[in-house]
Amino acid sequence: MQTDLRARLARSERFIREIRAFFSTRGHVEVETPCLCPFLIPEPAIEVFRTDFHPAAGGSVETYLAPSPELWMKRLLAAGSGSIFQLARSFRDGDFGGPLHNPEFRLLEWYTVGASYLDQVAATEELLARLLTADSPGTAAKHLRPPFRVMSMEEAFRGLAGTDLAACTGTAAMIEAARSLGCDARDDWTWEQAFHGAFLAKVEPGLPRDRPLVLADWPAAVPTTARRRPGTPWAERWELYLDGVEVANCYTEETDPAEVDRFLREEALRKLRTARVVPRVDEGYGRLFADGFPACSGVALGVDRLEMAVRGERSLEGVINFPLSAIVRG
Repeated sequence: MQTDLRARLARSERFIREIRAFFSTRGHVEVETPCLCPFLIPEPAIEVFRTDFHPAAGGSVETYLAPSPELWMKRLLAAGSGSIFQLARSFRDGDFGGPLHNPEFRLLEWYTVGASYLDQVAATEELLARLLTADSPGTAAKHLRPPFRVMSMEEAFRGLAGTDLAACTGTAAMIEAARSLGCDARDDWTWEQAFHGAFLAKVEPGLPRDRPLVLADWPAAVPTTARRRPGTPWAERWELYLDGVEVANCYTEETDPAEVDRFLREEALRKLRTARVVPRVDEGYGRLFADGFPACSGVALGVDRLEMAVRGERSLEGVINFPLSAIVRG
């Protein structure tokens, strides 16, 4: 048992070492950013942990555990850091109880200056190929080896659900499409809610699993900081699926300060209506993009899920030393 533990720990250490070596050879500088934050980017779909800092001089400051390092890494980009990466500890409340969730997890986030979201497909292929070669040479995990299959969201809806997503421009049309695909969509749902309902009910379960899948060009009507593809209803965004499990999210980053400010305002209002904890918003965040924020693309990749896929594990408990689910069970 002791030998097995040492071997597993050594594999995990080698896994992280290979990630660091990969980005170092590509000219990315490793950075560290705060886990404990006085403000966050508002993300209505993510619940956060709140705590209070009590300075010795008295009083208290409301703080939050960061769900991702994005806000701070973009501050570094705006200051001229160039291409950067981070292996961050991230925290999300409510992510608990299933084989794919732990409230504390490792997130690999990187930004490449001068690169688009399509450039990052190739970079992610190279990263995964390196990790697979170092961890399991030969035929192990062969179905995870690049090249990735690339499918647009429009193609996925048409092929897997028989739905013309581009034609669902209005909220009523999207709600009707969601209902036709087996989703119990309510009349008061937004376009985004109906889209996600249809996607989860019919599209995501049918995504091909024979090799890694990049699901690209998401609807721009789903609010993100991804740049819009000019003249189309799509955003320059993709998600990576391994064995049917989403492990990474990528954008060509929006650099228009007016668009970023609009996103912050609208998401803060949505957060106020829906979240258990409503964090303070960084009021100066939009100004980062007013003075030549670099054209770049960023990827956020769940390291625990990636290692789980490479190892052939079916649960995060196979790669996390002390998952909360196991601690709670005793």
